[in-house]
Amino acid sequence: MARMRRALITGITGQDGSYLAEHLLSLGYEVHGLVRRIALEDPGHRFTRIAHLVDDLILHPGTMESFGSIVSVLAKNRFDECYHLAAQSFVPESFADGFSTLNVNTTGTHHLLAALRQTQPETRFYFAGSSEMFGRAREVPQRESTPFHPRSPYGVSKVAAYWLTVNYREAYGMYCCSGILFNHESPRRPHEFVSRKITSGAARISLGLERQLALGNLDARRDWGHAADYVRAMHLMLQQDAPADYVVGTGRARSVRDLCAVAFEAVGLDYRDHVTVDPRLLRPADVDVLEADASAATARLGWAPTVAFEDMVREMVRTDLDLARRAPC
Repeated sequence: MARMRRALITGITGQDGSYLAEHLLSLGYEVHGLVRRIALEDPGHRFTRIAHLVDDLILHPGTMESFGSIVSVLAKNRFDECYHLAAQSFVPESFADGFSTLNVNTTGTHHLLAALRQTQPETRFYFAGSSEMFGRAREVPQRESTPFHPRSPYGVSKVAAYWLTVNYREAYGMYCCSGILFNHESPRRPHEFVSRKITSGAARISLGLERQLALGNLDARRDWGHAADYVRAMHLMLQQDAPADYVVGTGRARSVRDLCAVAFEAVGLDYRDHVTVDPRLLRPADVDVLEADASAATARLGWAPTVAFEDMVREMVRTDLDLARRAPC
């Protein structure tokens, strides 16, 4: 009888981690997660995205800032695949605290790669890159060969971690891949991100709980897809004969204004009556257009998105309407 495949997910309590855990469980994997000890002590608040899965998961205490805690987990468990999703991923916060962002995102990735090399170098490794690595991109759309020009400490931290992943692949022959994922959203997206801020704002305004929604740059354009689609691409990357890096996105950029229009239309409102621009919410160095050329992922992995932008936004609005009705204050 074949042994059940084992996967370790860092960041399993987040949006992507929860969808990836669901996907891997559906494929028959034994799924492990690395979580902070404080999360294990307060699961009611910190496991909301994986509450429906927690009985099927094996969770280990650890933190990306501690090489020792990672080695401890890897020394006691053998994994076929490791998906590294843990990160400080809120771009505005990276401007406020760039040191912590670099420590978690770059040094943390180095800790994990070094620990895998030391304990189980045969484990296949996935690193969660970001379209923010392209920043002020020289071409639109962006593909795997597009040069990086990050415009935030978050983008810088991801570029550094990306090159660490490449280095471990080339220097030590490890199976290491990076997925350069463009913006992906869902009802599990944290509320501080602009997509969820918009869908939650539209829901609350439609119920009379708020009147206005303040945003930053409405003309910034992003390639938005659904997180449940993108975790399928992560898994497919680690099933190939040879490791490689892939851009993952829908191939169509839409503005923040477009997202507002769909969200407010879903509740029968015109966003122009409720959305205001607050200069304090503008980034110190913004990114104008991020749009993916995911043709390599389509051709080599057989991956394609399945959820339309409008359907994704409406799903998020429905969730936020339900949340607002249950907890209006």
